[in-house]
Formats: sequence, structure tokens, C-alpha cells
Amino acid sequence: MLSWWVRFFRKWIPPQALELEITETVLLDNTERNHSILNVIDAMGVRLSIDDFGTGYSSLSYLGRFPFDTLKIDRSFINDVDERDEAAQLTSAIISMADILGLRVVAEGVETQKQLDFLGSLNCDLTQGFYLARPMPAAELEAFIADYSPVCSQVVPA
Repeated sequence: MLSWWVRFFRKWIPPQALELEITETVLLDNTERNHSILNVIDAMGVRLSIDDFGTGYSSLSYLGRFPFDTLKIDRSFINDVDERDEAAQLTSAIISMADILGLRVVAEGVETQKQLDFLGSLNCDLTQGFYLARPMPAAELEAFIADYSPVCSQVVPA
């Protein structure tokens, strides 16, 4: 199965243009096998993300053990950052930890300006959520991009 993907990527898509998202639950299902597979994918140049961080087992040891480039903070933390000190503190700690490990951070589920401002104050690399844009058909994307006006003053390149 993996050799098919390698051939596909090499022929049609530059590996640097891809980012593979893996959830904590899937990652920990067969740790040794997944470690080997992710090392091969990483060696190809494909970026790797740990998705929904904080909702699974959240074993911190795998952040240094696996070749991740990006950590995506689950929306359940972001939902409450402007209402619960614990959520704000945990989000801050996750971003700090990821920064120390050299991981890019994406905050998922941003739905308010207050959440966006809070994440900006922590120097979160990227945000995604309904506040920034709702899902849309590909046919509407060109017009959206042409009319896009950033909701924050700092746009961080990916």
C-alpha cells in the first residue's frame, strides 16, 4: 500500500505541497508500525501534523519521537479560551511547548474575534475556523480570495 502512494506522489504531486494529518487515536493504535511509516513519509518531504491534539491520550513523548512538523490544537480548547482560565492556560502551555519543540501550531475552531486576539497574543502560527471562513464549494473560492480582507493585522505565512 505504501509503495503505491510513493509512486503516486513522485509522479503527480511534489511532496512539499502535501501535509498529512494524523489524529492521536490513530497514531497510538499501532505505534511501532506507524513510527516506521511516518518516517518514510517524512523522508519523502511530506509535512506531518498531529491533529485534534489534546483529545486523545495526549502522550507528550510521541511529540519528540515522531517526525511531526505541525501540532493542531483541538477546537475544544479554543472554544473556551475567553471564558475559562483553565482552557486559556492549557492553550498557552500547548503553544509554548510546541514552540520549544520547533512545531508549527494551528488553532482549530476559531469562531470569535476574542479567540483570534487571544491566539495572536500567544503568537499562534495559524488559525482556522468559521470566524475566518466557512466551508465553500471550489467554484466560490476564487471570488472569496479576490474579495478577502484579513480579520487580523498580522498574517503569518504558512
